[in-house]
Amino acid sequence: MAEKKTPLRKCIGCNEMKDKKELLRIVRNSEGEINIDPIGKLPGRGAYICKSVECFDTAVKAKRLERAFKSKIPEEIYLNLRESLEHQK
Repeated sequence: MAEKKTPLRKCIGCNEMKDKKELLRIVRNSEGEINIDPIGKLPGRGAYICKSVECFDTAVKAKRLERAFKSKIPEEIYLNLRESLEHQK
């Protein structure tokens, strides 16, 4: 029986390809709300990031989340995402 492959995704912080299960998905829904997607199945445009604050800080500094979601992101959303990421560990 063939072994099922795990999909790879690129972290927007460190730009490394990793298993989808190792990464955290950040999603922007149709209303423009940006949240962490713990199950990886919420509808909307998604971006993947390592579960480390360092990768998140790199992505924020380089505006990679804004590029991934093709929209301007308010500072309060960055703060909420960072706080959620710190509690994920």
